[in-house]
Amino acid sequence: MSHIFPRVLDRVLPTAVSAQGVWITDAEGRRYLDGSGGAIVMNLGHGDPALVEAAVGQLARTQYVHPTMFTTDAVETYADEVAALLPMDDARIYPVSGGSEAVETALKLARTYHVARGEGSRTIVIARRTSYHGNTLGALDASGKEPLRRPYTPWLGRFLHAPPAYEYRCENPGHPQGCDRWHAAELERMLQQAGPESVAAFIAEPVVGATLAAAVPCEGYWPAVAEVCRRHGVLVIADEVMTGFGRSGRWFGMDHWDVRPDILTAGKGSTSGYVPFGFAAASGDVFDTVAAQGFVHGFTWSHNALGAAVGSAVIRRLRGDGLVDRSRDLGERVRKDLTTALDGCPAVGDIRGLGLMIGIELVRDPATKEPFQRADRVTERVLSAAREAGLLLYSSTGHADGANGDLIMLGPPFVMTDDEAGLLVERTAAAIRSVV
Repeated sequence: MSHIFPRVLDRVLPTAVSAQGVWITDAEGRRYLDGSGGAIVMNLGHGDPALVEAAVGQLARTQYVHPTMFTTDAVETYADEVAALLPMDDARIYPVSGGSEAVETALKLARTYHVARGEGSRTIVIARRTSYHGNTLGALDASGKEPLRRPYTPWLGRFLHAPPAYEYRCENPGHPQGCDRWHAAELERMLQQAGPESVAAFIAEPVVGATLAAAVPCEGYWPAVAEVCRRHGVLVIADEVMTGFGRSGRWFGMDHWDVRPDILTAGKGSTSGYVPFGFAAASGDVFDTVAAQGFVHGFTWSHNALGAAVGSAVIRRLRGDGLVDRSRDLGERVRKDLTTALDGCPAVGDIRGLGLMIGIELVRDPATKEPFQRADRVTERVLSAAREAGLLLYSSTGHADGANGDLIMLGPPFVMTDDEAGLLVERTAAAIRSVV
C-alpha cells in the first residue's frame, strides 16, 4: 500500500525511472513520447546537462538563505537577465516557487499599488470565464473554470469574469467582425457596472492555455482591452505561466501584440520544470509606488537561488540554440501536419495555437459545434489510447458549457527532432481516430 495521496485517484500510475530528451521510461521498460511536456512545462526536454549542472553548482555554493537576510548572486543575475527579455518597462522581479504563487503575488501587488496611491476602494479583479490562473484561493477566484471552482464556491466570489477570448465559440453576435471592439465594449460595460474606481486589475493569459487548449485571441483583442484598462487606471496583469519562455514562438506571449503589461507572472518553462520556480514581475512604476509604502507579502521559498540559477541556464539554452524560433517553426509544422492527418475526422472541430502550444477541440457535430456529453468520456479515452501507444498528451474538459467539452493539448519540448514530431502527429491522430 502506498502512503502517497496521488493527483490521480482513478488509476494506478506507472513509475518513471528515467527521462531523456522527449522520452520518459517507466519501471517496466516502456518508453513514452512526452507530447505535452508534462503540463506544458518541459520547454527544454528531459536530462539537459546544462540545467542539471546549474542546479548542482548552485547547491554547492548556497542551499538556503532567507530572503529577508540575504540576496545571492544567482537571484541578482537572473533578475537582470530576465528583465531584459520581458515586455515591460524597467521590470522588477519577485521570484516564487511556481505559477499559483506568482499569481497570488501579482494580485497582492495590484492591491498594494492602488492603496499606496490612495485608491483603497479598488478591490475587484476582472478575469475571464473559462480561465485558469492557479489553485490557491486568490488565483482560483480569478480563475473562471466552473468545474475547478465548484467544490470551493463558498470561499470564492470576490472577482468578476468577462467573456473569454475564444474564437471558436466567440460570444460576439457579429463574429468574426469587430470582435476586438466587442470585447473592449464588454469590459467597459463591466467596469461601469462595478464602478471603475472599484476595479484594481484585469488578468488574462495572452493565449488561453489549459482550459481552452491554446485559444488565440483575435488580432486586435489585446490592444483594445489594454486601452480600456489604461483609460480607467486598471492594471493589466499578463499571466504568462504557460506562454512564457518561448512556448508561443516568441519569448513571451504578449510580444505577439506589442502590449506591455503592468504586472506579469511566469512559471512552468522558467526552469523547464527542473526545479519549482516562477516569478511576478512589476513594471518600474508599479514597483516604485509599492516600494514607497512597503509590500506585506512573502514565502519561505521566495527569492530562491537554486531556481534562479537553473532559470539563468534556461535563458542561455533558449538563446544559444535558437529554441524560441524552433518553437515557432516546429509549431507551425505540427499544426499543419495535424490538420492534414485529421482531415475528414468527424469529431475534430478546431486545431489551433501558436508555437509549440497546440490545441485540438473534439465535438460531436462540427457543423453546430455541439460537444460530446461528458458521460462519453471522449477526452479520457483519447488519452488512454495515446498512452497505450506510448504517447503522453494533456487535456481539459467542461469548457463548452461548464460540464461538457473535450480538449486535447500538445506542448512538446522545443528540442524535439523532426522525426519525433512526425511520430507525435501520427500517434495523436491515431489515438483520436481510434476513439471517435
